[in-house]
This record gives sequence, structure tokens and C-alpha cells, in this order.
Amino acid sequence: MFAAVNEQTAVVLDGKLISMEIKSKIADEVRQMKKCLGKVPGLAVILVGERKDSQIYVHNKIMACEEVGIKSLVTELPTDCAETDVQNAVMRFNKDPSIHGILVQLPLPQHLDEERVLDCLCLEKDVDGFHPLNMGNLAIKGREPLFTPCTPKGCIELLIRSGVEIMGKKAVVIGRSNIVGLPTSLLLQRHHATVTVIHAFTENPEEITSEADIVVSAAGVPNLVRGNWIKTGATVIDVGTTPVEDLSCDDGYRLVGDICYEEAIKVASVITPVPGGVGPMTVAMLLFNTLVSAKRLLNFT
Repeated sequence: MFAAVNEQTAVVLDGKLISMEIKSKIADEVRQMKKCLGKVPGLAVILVGERKDSQIYVHNKIMACEEVGIKSLVTELPTDCAETDVQNAVMRFNKDPSIHGILVQLPLPQHLDEERVLDCLCLEKDVDGFHPLNMGNLAIKGREPLFTPCTPKGCIELLIRSGVEIMGKKAVVIGRSNIVGLPTSLLLQRHHATVTVIHAFTENPEEITSEADIVVSAAGVPNLVRGNWIKTGATVIDVGTTPVEDLSCDDGYRLVGDICYEEAIKVASVITPVPGGVGPMTVAMLLFNTLVSAKRLLNFT
């Protein structure tokens, strides 16, 4: 689970290893479902446009489905498609009984209204957890969403499985997107952390962040968080994955996180790498949500 690094104190969380443990248990349950019902969970992915990062994420999700025995379907639409094209694709999968989870890969091209597209999604198949009712139930004390968004869920799972105490701790979330920042802050509150959200209009973000016991950065700005932003002994979760040109790499680019890793690793007690930290956990949580949805829709316990 942990990979120790020489000449400093931080422990590097191995998201790949933890996600493999989770996927192994999911695969066992999928096999059991197939044996008992003759059916397996089904995930549909809708990809609009040709964003390189989105294509990579979708490819990784499809490969992961194959690993655990989940059926997957991908609908690809051109960048200039009409909003109704995306909505129709969603509604087709809503009606397909072999599909238990539907994922619209975000972000969508600017001319498309994400809110209107997601509103079409069947609540019971919203395995990304972005439907307004799922987000609302996540925010309201005493209510439970059908699904929790995958990346925030993966972040919390990393913290819990690595033994990081959340209750009563000061947590800072950098970024307030509907995909990561907002639901992560809500989940941390559910685990009784005292949460501050940093955004583009926050004054003195370095000062606020430097007081946090737990830092989750999801700003999408490479190396935004420097070592002097980090409190000694803090836990640092880096959600950022920005492709940066690097001709020495096979693909011509490398993924860079929000955290300046070389500096933060000397100060933090626990840190996630990019890649290999949050990314694999996000995919594992998507598989988990898809399995949960299939069990619910097929009445399989």
C-alpha cells in the first residue's frame, strides 16, 4: 500500500496497489453475479470530441471494465455535435436494461450545456454521481446519494485505507468544481473535518493552506502548490493531472499534478504521486459504483 521514499519523511500512497485490491473484490462479485443470474454489470460511456485527456480517461475506464468482467459500451460523438445528439445517446442507454451505469465524459465542448445533458441521465444509472439529486443528497445531512462522485470517493478511500485521521482535522480543498472540489469538500465534512475551500478569488491561499492537516488539490494548475504552502506533517492528495509537453516521453507529454512534488515530499507526511495516485482510485470507484447499481437494479445481494 505504501512505497517508502529515501532521504525524506513522506510516505507515498500507491493508488495503483490499493485500486488493484478493490478491483479484485469487484471481479469476485461480478463472477458471482454471472454465475447466479447469467448477467454482468454494464457501463456505457459517452465521449464527445477529441480531447486527448478525455480519450485517455475513457480508454482506461474501458480497460478496467474488461479486467473485472464488466460489460462496456462507448458512444463517440464529434466535437461539433448538437446537444440533442448527446441527450439522445443518454436516453438510449437509460432505456437499455443491460446498462446499469452511464457516464458522460466531462468536460463537454463549450457549446453544450452540461447541466441539461446530465439532467437527462436516469438517476439510478448516474454512476458518476453528478445528477443534481445525487449531489443534493450528498450535501444534506441524514440523506444518502445513490452514488458518490468517483474522484472524491477515491480520495477519501485513500485517506481511510492509509490510516489518515479525518475527524476534527483541518482540511483545505483547492478548487470548487462540481466534479471534484465541491463533492470532496462535502465528503470531508461528512467525515467531520473542518473544511475550507480555496478558489480563484481566495485571498492569501498559501497562508490558509499552510494551516491544513489535509490538503486536496483539484485546481488543474501544474505545480500550483509549492512546498511552503504545506504544513509540516500534512497529508497531501493531488488530484491534478495536466498534460505537459515532454518529447522525452513516448506519448510526447507527461502528466503533472497541482502539487510541486519535489518540494512537498520533503514537508508532508503522506503524499500521492501523479500519475499513480488518485487516478487509479477514480477508475476503481467507477467500477464499484457500476457494480452497486447493477446489484440494485437486478435485486442481487
